[in-house]
Formats: sequence, C-alpha cells, structure tokens
Amino acid sequence: MNSILELLRAVGTDHWARLAIALALCGFAVRAVRAMVNRQVEEPDARFRLGKTVGRVGWFVAVLLVVNAFSGSLSGMFASLSIIGAGIAFALQEVIASAAGRMALTSGRFYRVGDRVQLGGIKGDVIDIGFLRTTLMEIGDWVKGDLYTGRVVRVANSFVFKEPVFNYSGDFGFLWDEVTLPVTYGVNQAEARAMLGRVVQEVAGEYVAPATGEWREMLARYRVENASLEPMVSLVLTDNWLEFTVRYAVPFDRRRAVKDRLFTRILEEVEASGGALRLASATMALVSVPQLDLRLVGGTLPSSPPPG
Repeated sequence: MNSILELLRAVGTDHWARLAIALALCGFAVRAVRAMVNRQVEEPDARFRLGKTVGRVGWFVAVLLVVNAFSGSLSGMFASLSIIGAGIAFALQEVIASAAGRMALTSGRFYRVGDRVQLGGIKGDVIDIGFLRTTLMEIGDWVKGDLYTGRVVRVANSFVFKEPVFNYSGDFGFLWDEVTLPVTYGVNQAEARAMLGRVVQEVAGEYVAPATGEWREMLARYRVENASLEPMVSLVLTDNWLEFTVRYAVPFDRRRAVKDRLFTRILEEVEASGGALRLASATMALVSVPQLDLRLVGGTLPSSPPPG
C-alpha cells in the first residue's frame, strides 16, 4: 500500500509521468471520438473530414496539456482547458450545429424521409437524413413543374435553425392549387362558371374525401381555420376580360398531372361550345385609321420643276 502511495506521489511530482498520462488520455479521447464518428456519420466524405478534424484537435490538445504538465499551475490548467474548449467549439461550430439540427429533426417533426420540402433554398424529396446532412432529390429549378431534375443535393442539418423549413407533405398531404382562365366579354358568365365547376369536379373531385379526413386531423392538432376542401370557381372583372379562378385540393405529388387533365378538359369544353365560350388573349387590334387633312398655312405649294 505504501509503495502505491509513493508511486502516486512520484507521478504527481514527475513531469515526465504527467506528460505520459496526458498524452495517453488525449489519445484515448481521440480514438473514442473517431469511433463515435464512424458509427454515427454514414457519408464517407463527411466521415473523412470529421475524422481529420478530430485528429488535428487532438494534437492541439496534446500540446497544451504538455505545456501545462510542466507549468505546475492548476489555475493555468483550467484556463488552458477553457481556451481548448472555446477553440474546439469554434472549429466545429458547423458540425455541432448540424448535430443539434439532427436532434431537432428527431424530436421536432420538421420532416422525415419521403416528405417534400424546401430546405436551404432547395426544393426536393427527402431521400435520406444523416447525422450531419439531409439528402434531397431536387425538384424544379430549370425543370418547370414538380418534377425531378436528377440532381442529388445534400443540405446541412443546421439549416433548420437558419431558414424556414417548408414542408409540402408533412402533416397534410394535399395542397391547394389554382388555375386562372381569361374569358372574353360577351359570353354567358353563368354558363362559363358552370362549365368550369363541372370540369374541376370531374378532375379533382375524387380528392375531396381523403383531403377532408386529413384536414380534420390538422384541426385537432393546430389552431387553423376550417377551410373548405370542395372545388370552387371565382370571378374577377378586368379591363380586358372576365378572369375565372378555379381552386381545388390535390395531392402534393399530383399537381402537374391534375393541372394537365384540367386544362385538357377545359379546352375540349370550349371547342365543343361552338363559339359560345371563348378564351381571351392579350392582343391589340387596329380598328381603323383616321383620315388625315393636311393644309399649308401662309403660302402656296411649290411648283414642280420643269422637266430637264
């Protein structure tokens, strides 16, 4: 027992022993952190970069611990550890924020795999949620409509704290969409309204029942207005035409297909009306040119020169 106490006292006063213990603890900490990174981070590039960063921080900590091992000052040790902690936090601030974002995603119902979201200015379907990044299959950009571009985008999880997260399908799997139709003045607006109502009910009416069921769950969970899920047609008068707006609920991943069917059916109805319904367009028609009366005041017209 006495020999063990003497050994501990020797270690407490021997700078080399303190150095060996400091380096051993530092190496153990680096290995433990790297093992955790290898288990938690699935992306190879992120795992490699994070592992290199942990190694550099480990070397930095080892140097400071060596300095403190020979300083003999406990207060200096605490000050150095504070500096080390601040340096680590600064160097890994994005990593820490992304890890915190991952925990927020787990508990905060921001989105899950399969949701359609807009995150960090990128719109797409969530195909994977990693420890540091969320992977999206991009939608839109140069492609019109809600279709894939083919690009896979990885967005840092820290963006959930920096920018709004738009979820198109999280709690309510439907969206309201609208189609605007300009109709010329002079047509029977009641017939035009009835035609549009009939067509939108034919195309999008099947989605009313499932959308209503999900909307009831929204009403139970959130303080929102009890909005109507039935298709509706509204009218606005403009300087050039009658502007009808058709509003309807549609599944978030069916917007383009439903709009295509809706426009096709409207065009068929307009063509079948025999001119009773006419779509307007922004064109300019020159009706007539006024007659110009040119008179010379205060003189006479010059005579034509004689032929040469």
